[in-house]
Amino acid sequence: MATTSMITWDAASARRAERQFLTGPTGSGTPVAEVVGAMMGAHAQVLSGAEVSVGVRTSTLTRADVRAALWDERSLIKTYGPRGTVHLLPARELPLWSAALTAVPSGPSPFPPDVRLSEEQMAQVVAAIGEALEDRCLTLDELTEEIVARTGPWAGDRVMPAFQDMWPRWRQVLHRAGWAGTLCFGPNRGRTATYTRPPVAGAAGGGTDGALGTDGALGTFVRRYLGAYGPATPQHFAKWLAAPTGWAGTVFRELAAAGDIEEVDFEGTRAWVAAGDTEFPDGPPRGVRLLPYFDAYVIAGQPRERLFPGAAYERALAGGQAGNYPVLLVDGVVAGVWHQRRQGRRTTVTVEPLVRLTARQERELGEQVERVGEVLEARAELVVGEVKVGPHA
Repeated sequence: MATTSMITWDAASARRAERQFLTGPTGSGTPVAEVVGAMMGAHAQVLSGAEVSVGVRTSTLTRADVRAALWDERSLIKTYGPRGTVHLLPARELPLWSAALTAVPSGPSPFPPDVRLSEEQMAQVVAAIGEALEDRCLTLDELTEEIVARTGPWAGDRVMPAFQDMWPRWRQVLHRAGWAGTLCFGPNRGRTATYTRPPVAGAAGGGTDGALGTDGALGTFVRRYLGAYGPATPQHFAKWLAAPTGWAGTVFRELAAAGDIEEVDFEGTRAWVAAGDTEFPDGPPRGVRLLPYFDAYVIAGQPRERLFPGAAYERALAGGQAGNYPVLLVDGVVAGVWHQRRQGRRTTVTVEPLVRLTARQERELGEQVERVGEVLEARAELVVGEVKVGPHA
């Protein structure tokens, strides 16, 4: 197939930033779920990181708005998303996410044979979780009791090594229940997490027709991903999703044959965009941004060596993995790291630039620090200097 377009890194970076609300904050009326949808989910292993991810893409939203969307309006769902990690997802998109994520082939189990669950047992546990969580919130201990009562003692055997403890066997499929749309997080009970059934029932994946599924949901999902992060290769998609590369290649080939995606030349590499979605800006993005741990833009942005140029590749990555450090973004690429330490109503934001900032960029950095403070509902102070804490600090 002949390539139809030649896309430069600057053009791709500019479009990604624009579609991620990183070229200018959204207006005051933009719903939280719209921002999260544009990001293809906000990583929420630490909820404050997701709150900053959403907030810095807007002019007015704060962590209180994100929490209201999550717990009061229920326009957001906190559940298991790409790579089996905790994400915020738009509630209305949960059926699409469920259909796509349950279509991803599972890799080999990391557990020894006497610890693993069979496919039949996994299905039993997922069904039991959905029944147990109907119209109520349960802690993990309470959920364990309900699952054992519905399946058998084997589900509660404490055989999974985890954090100097042993977890019950059924927890191997906690993320699968999230993917299937039978489980999501509920409000904390004190300091203890709870789980409930999502208010919107997700598709469970069902049968398949080739790699794309009978309802074409996976095709829609891939086109959404390419709209946010394209041009991309099957390898990029597989890395973002933690999916088998061969499977991703099959998905892309089937979509290309159906005319749903089209090939482009991306800096000399064969890559793909959604069919007809070939308009790109002329130049690179401009401006300064502060992005928190595991922000979607740095996790999904590829190729990684272009997003993390020069010294940023060593300083802002951990063994090549993105997201372990909050990053300073200058003109669409990583140009430093930062860290914030809160004390009461004040937070100190230490920024370590890896490039010399212009006077304009220094002003924008100050505005970004102020915005981070607003999102966190704190008064922020900027300190420019070395960030001495390690990843995940």
